[in-house]
Amino acid sequence: MLSKDELETYSRQLLLDEIGQEGQHKIKQAKVLVIGAGGLGCPVLQYINAAGVGTIGIVDCDTVEKSNLHRQILFGLSSIGKNKAEAAKLQLSQNNPFTIINSYSKAIKPINAIEIIREYDIIVDCTDNYTARYLINDACVLLSKPFIHGSVYKFEGQVSVFNHLGGPTYRCLFPEPNYTSETNCTQSGVVGVLPGLIGLMQANEVLKLILKTGVILSGTVLTYNGLSCKLSTLRLKRMNHNIYKRLKEQGKLNPLDYQKASCDVTNSIVQINSEAFMELMHENIQIIDVRERNEMPELPELKARNIPIGQIFDRKDEIKRSVKTIVFCGSGTRSLNAIKILQDDYAFRNLINLKDGIQTYIEHRDLILSNNK
Repeated sequence: MLSKDELETYSRQLLLDEIGQEGQHKIKQAKVLVIGAGGLGCPVLQYINAAGVGTIGIVDCDTVEKSNLHRQILFGLSSIGKNKAEAAKLQLSQNNPFTIINSYSKAIKPINAIEIIREYDIIVDCTDNYTARYLINDACVLLSKPFIHGSVYKFEGQVSVFNHLGGPTYRCLFPEPNYTSETNCTQSGVVGVLPGLIGLMQANEVLKLILKTGVILSGTVLTYNGLSCKLSTLRLKRMNHNIYKRLKEQGKLNPLDYQKASCDVTNSIVQINSEAFMELMHENIQIIDVRERNEMPELPELKARNIPIGQIFDRKDEIKRSVKTIVFCGSGTRSLNAIKILQDDYAFRNLINLKDGIQTYIEHRDLILSNNK
């Protein structure tokens, strides 16, 4: 039952037919674990806490730094130097006294992942590194838990729901880590509002899963470009041979599988920077642009074939297999996803990703043109 104070607190969402008192009771009974209390984790935590999720777990071993504050708006100057999980718990408890907050001031590791994740219904991945993502994925597969993935890079982010009711997992998108392409906000930078937007999408998926309403982002990777304000989707199917590659002992996680040395380079994607791309333009190559048609700027000098990522599989036969092929998008994220699935599902072996996306190429090109004047 909901108390009088709870009825008043959640009165606006109780008016929704999809929620009501029955739905609010489901939200109150739910247990959600958020791994990572940074740029993505802060908005997720704020909104699921405000919505009344009954039990919320927070996992983070880091401390708050001044450089976090432009995007991790759950924290303030008084939080600097404090553990993020503990600081988040303090603030969330003040915002909503009806929720139970459990903090874990530690990193998620093979030795503790099963123990922590087992206690929750829904897992939200708000981490910024491959090791944690694969570990979360594999633990959720073993425990049959759905998890909501989010990631950001510069002006672009993506969201998907993995392992939901037998749906695809993170390893169906990326069977093996490619650590050579791994970057985080410290290395590449990020505009502050982007993790807020992606985190809100993750929080929305949490509520949809709890309420069993709407279309869940299972089997779909949704990508958002902050510069063009365009959303695109990539279809994904379950690949059991990828899911269980690292799970040879049912119920156990092998710590050796979550070290960077375990990366299988034969499965990695070839990537080039803008300078190498400009050199290749003099060769017989094919260029595929997976941006949406109305994304700017257009680049007629590239003579690229535009195949938006949402159409890539229906139009895969338009991509020649006999010539070196450069695939690009705005920031390099969507093109990386498209190549990975084209390689794994359709045996393409001639695809190269333009690392950092076409914007870096434009900047490099303009600098050369300026210097030549």
